[in-house]
Amino acid sequence: MTDSSRDLRPILRPRSVAVIGASNRRGTIGAEIVRNLVVHGFCGPVYPVHPTERAIQAVRAWPDVRDIPDPVDLAVIAVRQDQVLPVARACAEKGVGGIVVITAGFKEVGGQGAAEERELTELCRAHGIALVGPNCLGVVSTDPDTRLDATFAPTFPPAGGVAVASQSGALGVAMLDYARELNIGVSDFVSMGNKADVSGNDLLQWWADDPRTRVVLLYLESFGNPERFVQLAQRVTRDKPIVAVKAGRSQKGLQAASSHTGSLAGADVAVQALVDDTGLIRVDTVEELFDMAAFLAHQPVPRGRRVAVLTNAGGPGILATDAAEAFGLDVPDLGDELQAALAAYLPAAASTRNPVDMIASATPAQFRACAELLLASDEIDALVALFVPPIVTDPAEVGQAIASAAAGSGKPVISCFMGRHGVPEGLSTLQAAHIPSYAFPESAVRVLARAARYGEHLRRPPGRAVTPPGMDLDAARAVVDAAPDGWLSPDGCQALLSAVGIPVAAGRVARTAGEAAELARAMGFPVVLKLVSDTLTHKSDVGGVKVDLRHEGDVFAAWESIAGALASRGLAEHMQGALVQPMVRGGVETLVGLTRDPSYGPLVAFGLGGVQVELMQDVGFRLAPLTDRSAAELVRGIRGFPLLDGYRGSPPADVTAIEALLLRVSALAVACPRVAELDLNPVKVLAAGRGVVAVDARVRIAAP
Repeated sequence: MTDSSRDLRPILRPRSVAVIGASNRRGTIGAEIVRNLVVHGFCGPVYPVHPTERAIQAVRAWPDVRDIPDPVDLAVIAVRQDQVLPVARACAEKGVGGIVVITAGFKEVGGQGAAEERELTELCRAHGIALVGPNCLGVVSTDPDTRLDATFAPTFPPAGGVAVASQSGALGVAMLDYARELNIGVSDFVSMGNKADVSGNDLLQWWADDPRTRVVLLYLESFGNPERFVQLAQRVTRDKPIVAVKAGRSQKGLQAASSHTGSLAGADVAVQALVDDTGLIRVDTVEELFDMAAFLAHQPVPRGRRVAVLTNAGGPGILATDAAEAFGLDVPDLGDELQAALAAYLPAAASTRNPVDMIASATPAQFRACAELLLASDEIDALVALFVPPIVTDPAEVGQAIASAAAGSGKPVISCFMGRHGVPEGLSTLQAAHIPSYAFPESAVRVLARAARYGEHLRRPPGRAVTPPGMDLDAARAVVDAAPDGWLSPDGCQALLSAVGIPVAAGRVARTAGEAAELARAMGFPVVLKLVSDTLTHKSDVGGVKVDLRHEGDVFAAWESIAGALASRGLAEHMQGALVQPMVRGGVETLVGLTRDPSYGPLVAFGLGGVQVELMQDVGFRLAPLTDRSAAELVRGIRGFPLLDGYRGSPPADVTAIEALLLRVSALAVACPRVAELDLNPVKVLAAGRGVVAVDARVRIAAP
């Protein structure tokens, strides 16, 4: 246990357990917890606590936890809601190290329940007690020196290297059942409930240091402290994969925003940004959570995306190939030499290109020979073995063949015995080789694709914090501190962005058409004229942008056109002037932005820009502060990146300069929390070596 870890030994490695609210009446929570502790072989003493019973299920009972003569590490509380606080006080007097509160009726019901949960938490923290819950299923440890089942679930999982945390007690029951059904070995299980004290971050830190845990599974409704989660997950995923279901995708994550960046940051954007920053493997369902666990617990992570598909039926092979392409894997044509080696073991009707279709008559010996050739080849990184049981072939023998071929290969092997989920019945050799099997090819390939992305995360070096040169954050703070809440003026935007070294097309605000013409003449033609308004956000939508104005007459005409367009909409009074800027030609139009999620903090955005930005939706987000790696991944993660990389012979754009601009926006976000939204759209990314320039900027100031 590292110095920064929360000491969870009283919760997950207790030497003694008291069950307060124990009962002799089967079917009650107190009775089932006592039974599970005894039946599943807890390695220490169990102390049932009941005010009147002398024994609970043949185990001596005590009227009060304080009456127990020996030390109590863990107390499991399953009493009425109004009794929880008095019982917790008694535990504090006894010197109990950890408490699991099964009882519900606290924060989840609001009002007085929330107040009592706060009081419970404060009591536990004041006495150094680790608290799990309230409103939870309980905790499990399969550690052979502990064997703790302090839950009322009907299933005790097999021992293994997969740690599981669930914020939902009901789903926790299903998870334990699923682990047993699929024979997935569990190290610890914790139902967190309301997370009043012990959080997912505490558990993540504990499991990071636990030598028995190889994979962490999380069902979460919130990340608690997202900043701390990111710090932990970035470290943990370097050694152990974290797989998570994050519920609540459809909940409103941000209030309605008026900028391009804000409107693009939907409810799930911040969570996905967190996933991208940490290497977390995100799945959509609890079933997929355990699909990943079955693979990651024992199979090596793929060293690349090249997959060989070995099958005895054409249809499943085609399904697997289609799924591989959809999930970003590569099913390459095999080389002539490898195809010839495969053909030597197969009938003439077989196909050796990839997928390798051995046809329905394929024998176990052919499965083994072909699998060995494929796994030995440097042309592939992983093998998917598909089997449809024909009458003439014994599935158990095929399982033995696949397991034998996989032994010692160092490459991941994943199987699909059609219609059989988990380890197919009777295939003990496949189970012994820890080769997971899935009911359908798409499920197997999805697992492999996620594992391959995780492998790429591991191969990339961690990001470094980088502060670009030429940033005067004190000057930026001065601009922000002096500004009232609302949209900054064009001059204010210019001053703020200049302070942090963001190149902006020079511009001056004109209050009349004549003044605009004079400014244009002084700047030199061609120029751009843009509406200035504190209330109209999207200027193009109301005809407020006129480009490529080549002489003074164009400027006057453009002014009249903008004013007329507003008047026709009844918006004439919203025009406060116009910004005159030199025309910036060339470059790729992109968007760089900043918005703030109320839970996750500042998010930096990058994507293709211009007036169609909401239509194209080609924008990615990352949590600030960015690193050099996250800035580079943000730029390269959009679908339109080829436009910056020299698409169809066009010169490559200055990608280095746009990455530096993103780092500047990130630093501004951290330094100035009153910058609520920022839109640089478009940012022209010029040819390599020529830099970038923001030709339009909007910044909203608000209380953090």
